[in-house]
Amino acid sequence: MAKVAPLIPHQASGLNPPTILLQDMEEGEEPGDITEEVRPQRAGPGALFNVNNSNNNEEEEEEEKKRKKKEKKEKKEKREKEKQEKKERKEQKQKEKEEKEKEKQKEKEKLEKEKKAKEEAAKEITVIDPAGNTYYHWLFIITIPVMYNWTLIIARACFEELQTDYLIMWFIVDFICDIIYIMDMIFRTRTGYLEQGLLVKDEQKLRERYMKTFQFKLDMVSMIPTDILYLILGTTYPEIRLNKLLRFNRMMEFFQRTETRTNYPNALRISNLVMYILIIIHWNACLYYSFSKAIGFGSDRFVYPDPTDPEFGRLVRKYAYSMYWSTLTLTTIGETPPPVENSEYFFVVTDFLVGVLIFATIVGNVGSMITNMNAARADFQARIDAIKQYMSFRKVTKDLEKRVIKWFDFLWTNKKAVDEREVLKYLPDKLRAEIAINVHLDTLKKVRIFADCEAGLLVELVLKLQPQVFSPGDYICKKGDIGREMYIIKEGKLAVVADDGITQFVVLSEGSYFGEISILAIKGSKAGNRRTANIRSIGYSDLFCLSKDDLMEALTEYPDAKALLEEKGRQILMKDGLLDLEVAAQGPDPKEIEEKVDRMTSNLDTLQTQYARLLAEHEATNSKLKHRVTRLEKKLAPPQEEAPGDAPPPPTPEHTKEEKKK
Repeated sequence: MAKVAPLIPHQASGLNPPTILLQDMEEGEEPGDITEEVRPQRAGPGALFNVNNSNNNEEEEEEEKKRKKKEKKEKKEKREKEKQEKKERKEQKQKEKEEKEKEKQKEKEKLEKEKKAKEEAAKEITVIDPAGNTYYHWLFIITIPVMYNWTLIIARACFEELQTDYLIMWFIVDFICDIIYIMDMIFRTRTGYLEQGLLVKDEQKLRERYMKTFQFKLDMVSMIPTDILYLILGTTYPEIRLNKLLRFNRMMEFFQRTETRTNYPNALRISNLVMYILIIIHWNACLYYSFSKAIGFGSDRFVYPDPTDPEFGRLVRKYAYSMYWSTLTLTTIGETPPPVENSEYFFVVTDFLVGVLIFATIVGNVGSMITNMNAARADFQARIDAIKQYMSFRKVTKDLEKRVIKWFDFLWTNKKAVDEREVLKYLPDKLRAEIAINVHLDTLKKVRIFADCEAGLLVELVLKLQPQVFSPGDYICKKGDIGREMYIIKEGKLAVVADDGITQFVVLSEGSYFGEISILAIKGSKAGNRRTANIRSIGYSDLFCLSKDDLMEALTEYPDAKALLEEKGRQILMKDGLLDLEVAAQGPDPKEIEEKVDRMTSNLDTLQTQYARLLAEHEATNSKLKHRVTRLEKKLAPPQEEAPGDAPPPPTPEHTKEEKKK
């Protein structure tokens, strides 16, 4: 084992570094394997210096370690920051890519929408509205060839002279009718229809819808070119065009739309019936002439006479004789030559049956039409008769009876006997309001207190205006009467008269109004709600009446308008010197407050009863739901295995009741 012995430094002026001697060091031993054994022989200045130096080295090492650790931490933090920045950059790039993709997708969607819009615009065509004038005018055009075919095809088939003498004209007219029929089919493919309240303009939809209808099949059959058979059968058989009669529904549609458009529907219905009668008689006449031709002209007294006779050889006489016979037979009002052969008997019997059925229907329709035409007059006459009977029973004076009858005559002659509310009750509220606004709004705006009111309030009031007609000498109101309504003059003249009823102070004419202050019941008014003048009708006067109850009912929904109207009424009373300011400044009337409190208590009572009823219903439904849930739980719950020592629980009374019910 080596021993380390510190040497004493030479006493020289300069300090030498310490030296360590290795004594008794064996061969093969390295300095690192030697355990130093420092023997402090004496405490000199060299030994102290060595200790301080070693402490300084340790401190430096620790500082260096700390510094290295800090550097490592800083490097780690830098790396982490770099990683975080890289991630953020990647995320930002990803977001930018996604945004770009979204923008591209949006652009694609926009392009697709534009393409679809263009395609739809290309698909959409100019469509004819079935409720418009263009459609109605086209129905009139298509009705002309339909009527032509229904009347002249059978006539040309039965009367040969009619076909042969005007053959070229018939060909031209037939060609024009066929072109109109083809145009009608094209027109049908351009006729729109409503889908979800909107007019469909898609060409494909319109075409498909028309092709699915039964009318399309009839139209196709009517367009079969049967005129080719002229080349086979000859030009004397116009009955090959009978397929053109299948367009008769267009004629019927035209008549229906004309009936809804005209102001004289009853006259149109009667004219249509006359037309149907003439067509039936015309067809029967043509069939009679053809039947006579088949049996032989002049063979007996039933058939048409021999046309070789100049008197019966003309075309006009042939048609007139056949029409006369057909009219007598179908109407059964005249005598016709009796049939001779069996076929003639069958023909006449068939004619009689057809005539009875058809004309019974026609006469019934004519009777109902005439009844409808006179329904208003009959109802009005029934009212007059009832009042006449009442006046005679109560022994009313003749003068008053004459005045009542004159009043009724004035109503009927001036077409004012119709009850507006009764007539308009079948319309929806919006249309009824629009009609009332169109008729009465300008009149209502003339009233000063309603000039600046809300539009909604004016609409409400317009619907509540009631027309009234007064005869000459009638008092509209008298001085001291309680004012429960206001009046607006529509027609006629009224006079403000003295108590004697003769002296006239002012004459009120069309557009004037009175009684608006009394229905507002303004506090402090010296007149109160009493009338302050006598107003009498000079001639027949037509007035609009607005009652106080209707006004207050409308004002409940418009409190601001109510305050505005009351303020305007106060200003008018102040101008006329009819407002007591002390009474008006006292505040609300205690009676009005009591009435409001009573109304509130009654409303509260009704609400409480309704709430109690709803609560009871709620509890009942809750109990029912609980019972159902418990039953379902018992049905769905798996059976539990009972322990050998456990006894089942005693049944509850509710359970026993349920079992009894089951």
